[in-house]
Amino acid sequence: MSWSTFRERWTLFAGALLTVVFGVGLVQASMMVVVGAAHPRIPAGASPREGQRIRDAYEGAGSLLGMTAMLACFLAVFIVGSTFAFTVAQRRADLALLRTLGASRPQVMTLLFGEALLLGLLGSAGGIVLGVPLMWAQSSLLTWTDILPGSFTPEWDNGVLIGSVCAGVGMALSGSVAATVRAARVRPLEALRDIGGAARVMTLGRWAWGVTMLALTAVLVAAEGQADFLGAMLIALGVSFSGAIGLSALSPLVVPLAGHLLRPFTRFGPLAELAQANLRDGRRRAAATAAPMIVLTALVVGLTAMLGTQAKAGGADVQRKIIGEYVVTSTGADAARIASVPGVEAASTSVAADIAITVTHHLGGGSTSRPTTRSGIIAIDPAAYRRTHTSKPVSGTLDALRGNAVVAGPGSAEDGIRRGSTAVADIGGRKVRLKVVARMPATLENDADAFFVPFSLLPADMLAKGEAETTVKVKPGTPPEQVADRLRALRIGEVRTVAAWADARVARQMEENDRVMTVLMGLSALYAVVAIINAMIIAGTERRREFAVARLTGLSRRQVVRAALLEASGVTAIGVGLGLLVAVAALGGFLFGPSGTEILAFPWTLVGTLVAGAFAISSLTSVLTTRAATRPAPVTLAAARE
Repeated sequence: MSWSTFRERWTLFAGALLTVVFGVGLVQASMMVVVGAAHPRIPAGASPREGQRIRDAYEGAGSLLGMTAMLACFLAVFIVGSTFAFTVAQRRADLALLRTLGASRPQVMTLLFGEALLLGLLGSAGGIVLGVPLMWAQSSLLTWTDILPGSFTPEWDNGVLIGSVCAGVGMALSGSVAATVRAARVRPLEALRDIGGAARVMTLGRWAWGVTMLALTAVLVAAEGQADFLGAMLIALGVSFSGAIGLSALSPLVVPLAGHLLRPFTRFGPLAELAQANLRDGRRRAAATAAPMIVLTALVVGLTAMLGTQAKAGGADVQRKIIGEYVVTSTGADAARIASVPGVEAASTSVAADIAITVTHHLGGGSTSRPTTRSGIIAIDPAAYRRTHTSKPVSGTLDALRGNAVVAGPGSAEDGIRRGSTAVADIGGRKVRLKVVARMPATLENDADAFFVPFSLLPADMLAKGEAETTVKVKPGTPPEQVADRLRALRIGEVRTVAAWADARVARQMEENDRVMTVLMGLSALYAVVAIINAMIIAGTERRREFAVARLTGLSRRQVVRAALLEASGVTAIGVGLGLLVAVAALGGFLFGPSGTEILAFPWTLVGTLVAGAFAISSLTSVLTTRAATRPAPVTLAAARE
């Protein structure tokens, strides 16, 4: 019977099937790329530092794609549930007729779960096929954004296909639970007449879920201002998800209420007034369209703003810890000439060391690991470093950094490295045992220095050829501009103020964040857009009789299209606005924290693009759907009965 219903009412199930297909394809593509990223391909002859960079890139890509797969599953269950609920709502009369003919509640639930199972199986089959081009699209994104080298190729794993089927069936069944239970509880006569429980959009489950999520959001926002920066970042991430889920669950209530804010626009004519009335009356329709917009806007804007804020905070943190006016980028050999420039009081040079260090990391639960680090190892002079930096070790002292010694830098502060541990350095194939003599405090900056070693540990040619950054402190009474001119006259490298140097690091991190967001949210955002279009098409198709009646009462076809367009624009404005409200709530702890707007990075360009894109997509979909729905003669549709 489920199969028969599925075949006869395939137009109703087409939207839900499309969302399952896209969700399965996206999850499968992500997992295939994760399998390929698990086996880094290091070119022959690559230096240890270059090899580590490639390994880190593959490891980062694997983690990123794992997050993408989880995000896709979240969106899939959410979107499939919303679409399936809308589909079941359109069949209230059919289900009520079954109940009046003797079908029990368990039988109705079995029927709907059977339809969901068919939906999951067919969606899995389509998703497996769609997953192949999506896999190559995901790989192209990773290489185009330079997250992975151009030589990367994903690996096909038949085991992932089993996971794809499980994911598809799981998405369909999970998304159908709420709609199925609600459909079975509605009394048949109420469903036939569309009164009582059948007409009630805000069910007890929606109320409980929505209020719980919004209450959790309020608690998280209150706690965000009391947490440290990294804690606030994690809390803000939770706010983005819980706020989006809460408002989406309450969207049948929130969207019509927000529609009252559009009342001033009704003065522009009767079509605007009709559109506003339809928005408030068609709660299910408006909620099904607005919910994906809320989630998409909240996640994209919230995550982008958080990553940008973290990068900006890292740059501000680094800048605060420097005592100096300029930073000179050069080679190690040229950096040796900076200290002798007239007007320079202190010059602290950091040289990137092309070596590898292996040391024990003490993890939680008493377990340990002994990884090898090949990047972020910096050679310094401890005395010069203290004169130009305010950072002090949390354990030990920099005075002990001499001979065969190493300091765990800020990039290793959270790795469980203990002072007094023994490390092994690989310096050009030569193994040297080192002692960890100090640990530096953590910093807010990503990719902070992992280890400090003394200059004496490295060969002279490595020091001379290595990439160097020298912090310059100008003597009191000497105009800094004169010193900068003298440094530039040496033609040894780029001379920048500390602020400009920190801004360049922030800009670099922002570019990396943009690449990460492109991979993380690129196809997922496309998935949400497909869901928005799908919901609007289903809603428009089911309104053919409504449009016909409107035309018979005197409206022209063009006026009906315009009224539907105004209604769609109103739903879009509300959906995007509520999503932005969640994103702003997620950033509240940073906005009103001790640093205020100094570190806040709100993506205005992204918001403008998102708003323009949302209105363009919803407008185009509304016009095309309404024109298709109003193509038949209105009298033929107005007389039709299901």
